[in-house]
Amino acid sequence: MNMNEEKEKAMQLLKTARGQIDGVIKMIEDGRYCMDISNQIAATQGLVKKAQVLILKQHIANCVTAAVAADDSAQKMDEITKILEKIIK
Repeated sequence: MNMNEEKEKAMQLLKTARGQIDGVIKMIEDGRYCMDISNQIAATQGLVKKAQVLILKQHIANCVTAAVAADDSAQKMDEITKILEKIIK
């Protein structure tokens, strides 16, 4: 998958997640069953996580690879570490 395909896929996943969030809000407003709402939230989180993986994959394949080739990878590795710390929390 090339860079543009990954970006497009990530954007599509995020747009789908946005639609699901609107659906979750409506479910709450309509007083739907809590477990149904929770399942929809979990599905939305899954889409956002998949988008995150695609964006990180693109960053590693392009920015980090270029930095390693230029023998200037410390900053890129630090950036990845920081984002992984946020994701893991």
